[in-house]
Parts: sequence; C-alpha cells; structure tokens
Amino acid sequence: MDRKIRLRNAGTFLLFGGPSIIAFLAVVVIPFIVGLYLTFTNWDVRTGDNSFIGLSNYIAVWQDTVFWTQLWFTLKYVFFTVIIANVIAFFIALALTGGGRGEQWLRTGFFTPNLIGGIILGYLWQTLFSQVMPYLGEKYGWSWFETSWLTNTDTAFWALVITTSWQLIGYLMIIYIAGFAGVPNDVLEAASIDGASRMATIRRIMLPLTIPAIVICVFISISRSFLTYDINLALTKGGPFNSTELATYHIVQKAFLSNQYGVGQAEAVVLFAVVAIIALTQSYLLKRLEVES
Repeated sequence: MDRKIRLRNAGTFLLFGGPSIIAFLAVVVIPFIVGLYLTFTNWDVRTGDNSFIGLSNYIAVWQDTVFWTQLWFTLKYVFFTVIIANVIAFFIALALTGGGRGEQWLRTGFFTPNLIGGIILGYLWQTLFSQVMPYLGEKYGWSWFETSWLTNTDTAFWALVITTSWQLIGYLMIIYIAGFAGVPNDVLEAASIDGASRMATIRRIMLPLTIPAIVICVFISISRSFLTYDINLALTKGGPFNSTELATYHIVQKAFLSNQYGVGQAEAVVLFAVVAIIALTQSYLLKRLEVES
C-alpha cells in the first residue's frame, strides 16, 4: 500500500514538476556545464576545433587589462543603480500604499517601463539624451542639458545608470508594496498613538519588518544590473571612447566579434563568480538584520 502511495506521489510530482525540471535542465544547468567545459578548450565555431588547452583561457582573462577595467566600471555602475533604483522604488511603494484614489493606475504606470525591452528602452532614452534634452537646454538656458549626455564620458555613465534604474524601479516597487502589505496595521496604529513621526515609523518599523522584501529587491537589482547588455548596446554602444562598456558588453565583443569563444566564456564564468559572491554576501548580511529585527 505504501509503495502504491509513493508511486502515485512520484507520478503526480513528475506530471506537474517534470516539465519545469526539464526546462530548467535544458536552459540553465546543461548550458552552464557545457559553457564551463568550453573555458578549457580553444573552441572555434568556424573550424569546429575543440581541443583541450587547460587553464590557458583563464590566464588570458587574468592578462586582459581591458576586461578588469570594464569589470571595475561595471561594479560602480551596479552600485549606483542598485541604490538609486531601490531607494526610489521603496518610497514610491510607500506613497502608493495609503489607500488613495488612483493608486492602481499609478502602480501600472510605474511598472510599465519594466515591460519594455532593453533595446527599445535604450533607443528611447538615446533620443531623450541626444535630442530632447539638448533642445530644452538651449531653449531654457539649462547648462546641464545643452549638449548630449552621451558625448561626455562622465555624463554617459549617469545616463546608463538612470536608464537602467528607470526600468527596474517599477518591478522593485511591486515587491516593496507586497512587503508593506505584510506589516501589521496594529503596530502602525500603536506607533501613531505613541506620537511617532512618519520618518521614525519608516525607520524603526517599516524598514525592519520589510527586510525580506529588501533582500529580494537588492538581489534582483544586483543580478539584473550585472547582466545588462541590451541597454548598453542601444544607449551608448560602449561609447564615448569605450568608456561605458560593461563587462557583459566586453564578453560578447570578445566571443562573437573577436572569435575568442573560450576566453569570452572564461570571462563570463569570472563574472558569474563575482555576481554570485556579491549577491550571496548581501543576502546573508541583510538576512542577519531580518533575524535581529
């Protein structure tokens, strides 16, 4: 009897969970293993050469100063993007959880940029930075906008940060709203009765009780920012003077334009390790705050 129950449970699991497991294996696990293997070969898609060369690709990555420069640039880009996107999303979510009129429409409006593809989004903001903003700058005498932000190495960095943050904010906002929904109303009412200010309530009650949502949002924003490629391609194409090339952009250029697939794949593995270390570290540190709260 127990065997029949176990077989029936296994069959139910395979029926509902099997397709997802197969898809995960086919899309994530198997490509990752194959990609890891290719880092130890001199694979050339044109000739089909796939001989084993050991750690030569990783040595080439270590000696690639351009990659490390762009990885450092990527770290700065991720740092500012994560902070800006999460802070703005947090306060927008806070403003849209008061039960006011039109909140659903506003939530939809803020979430819409997340539905736009990165290529389209990049071209939209390229038009804003290259045409709309210079026009407004000349018309109203705004010195910051008189020239395109994409032609200056410093402002091009911030253009990339602003565009990515704008795409992320709506998605993070939804997660924060879900986190705020889990805060007990009686706790907020007690704080109000005790005379706590709005900022004190946010700092001492809302923040500690929404740590799970913050962990998720920071994790998502870190991973998505590190893997940005389409916006980088459409908005700046790495310019001006290759000053805004992110690590993913360099990896694609190395693999598909320079035909160094093994080195490019090795750089992708290094980037994966960096993202995993940073994302897991922040999750661990924020989880400690959750326990203490």
